[in-house]
Amino acid sequence: MAGGAIWGFIVLELVFFSVAGEFFSVSSKAFMDADNMLLLLKQSAPIGIIAMGMTIVMVNGNIDLSVGAIYAICAIILLDSMTWAAFEGFGNWVIPVAWFLALLTGVVLGAINGLIVWKTGVDAFIVTLGSMLGYRGLVFMYNGEQPTSHLNWTLVDFAEAQFLGFHTATWFLLIVTAAIWFLMKHTVHGRNAYAIGNNREAAVNAGIRVGPHMMINFMIIGFLAALSAVVFYSEAGSVNPNDGQLYELWVITAVVLGGTKLTGGAGSIISTFGGVIAIQLLRKGLAHIGADTSTVNLVIGLILIAVLFLDRQLNVKGKEELKV
Repeated sequence: MAGGAIWGFIVLELVFFSVAGEFFSVSSKAFMDADNMLLLLKQSAPIGIIAMGMTIVMVNGNIDLSVGAIYAICAIILLDSMTWAAFEGFGNWVIPVAWFLALLTGVVLGAINGLIVWKTGVDAFIVTLGSMLGYRGLVFMYNGEQPTSHLNWTLVDFAEAQFLGFHTATWFLLIVTAAIWFLMKHTVHGRNAYAIGNNREAAVNAGIRVGPHMMINFMIIGFLAALSAVVFYSEAGSVNPNDGQLYELWVITAVVLGGTKLTGGAGSIISTFGGVIAIQLLRKGLAHIGADTSTVNLVIGLILIAVLFLDRQLNVKGKEELKV
């Protein structure tokens, strides 16, 4: 979906669910209520934060299927490390230590993905598919099939706080969006990402170090997957081994819906933000009118297929016009 079109799609969603609410005897005011929209932004944060990193990776011409597993591992590290004997007596100072360990874990796992893609030349889809399975295996090995739980009330108070009407999670989403937008729009690294995605061979000939560049991007998405886990589980306080499953698909759907091409070379952080909001709005709206989870997944899957088909048709048309 073209960058500008995503905002039109969001408006259509709002209108549709407001009208549909009347037919299903549901109050449209409840859906469009300001508090409900603020909650929607908060609920968009876990997927949205990761989606910003996925946009960089996909603009680069790669993809990362391991983000859901990295998310789960980092959540476990966050909660479990606060109970380690080594940090006994730290008091609330254990919070920044746990945050640091979780974020470091995400960076390291992302670096492993990037290093393998760089040094082996194997397609990132295959590499991250393998790491997705491997990292998920580590999740189950860590604590079996039991949830990892630890509730720190200072952390909960921080996670549930509001500033200027926005929840803590929303602020993290907005700050990450602004930071990645600046990275992609106003830095050499961002310009190189588009250049590599457009034509990798030409980028190499221009002197861009493609391998290290891609590795950095995998480290960024690993960091953001960890940050997403830190933000969410600071409040939730309990993580199950299956948490984060299908996150990679939700994230990719949001990024593609925002107009980023699977083939690389084109994408917008602001449009990705719109894609995240559109996905969350669709999930919330369908639930609002009584649709079950399977219906929500079916509708979003069909929309993704339609968007990819339209994108492909436009690309084919564009290539034909260039030949004329």
